[in-house]
Amino acid sequence: MRVVGENVEQGVYPIEKALQIASDLGVDLVEISPNADPPVCKAIDYKKFLYELKKKQKEMKANTQKVVVKEIRFGPQTDDHDFNFKKNHAMKFLQEGSKVKAFVFFRGRSIVFKEQGEMILLRFANELEEYGKVEQLPLMDGKKMQMVIAPKKK
Repeated sequence: MRVVGENVEQGVYPIEKALQIASDLGVDLVEISPNADPPVCKAIDYKKFLYELKKKQKEMKANTQKVVVKEIRFGPQTDDHDFNFKKNHAMKFLQEGSKVKAFVFFRGRSIVFKEQGEMILLRFANELEEYGKVEQLPLMDGKKMQMVIAPKKK
């Protein structure tokens, strides 16, 4: 196996010799790359290695961006004023960088107005075209028809 690390002469050693080198230095022998030919081991303190690994993972997690999804609900007979009011909220959400999930909820017998619901969602997507792009077209899901709009990259 190939041995690397601080205060270690790098080279290829048999397993017993590598373990002897690590014990002489008072550190652990940690296998870094088992698939390499020969396998690579590093002579380091294992607790310190775990701590640094955990620290890197925490740092990577902090750098990831969280996706926020805001929901906007319509009815199949939503009027123009209500539509514009909700459209303005959606514009604000998209400018903040949030995704918008717009849906039309059908209650009772209003399920027969599926075409009206689809028209509302398509009009909604058309009017928000400059702020975001449609990620999912209107799709019927049980008693509601929904679509997702993602913000445009700046």
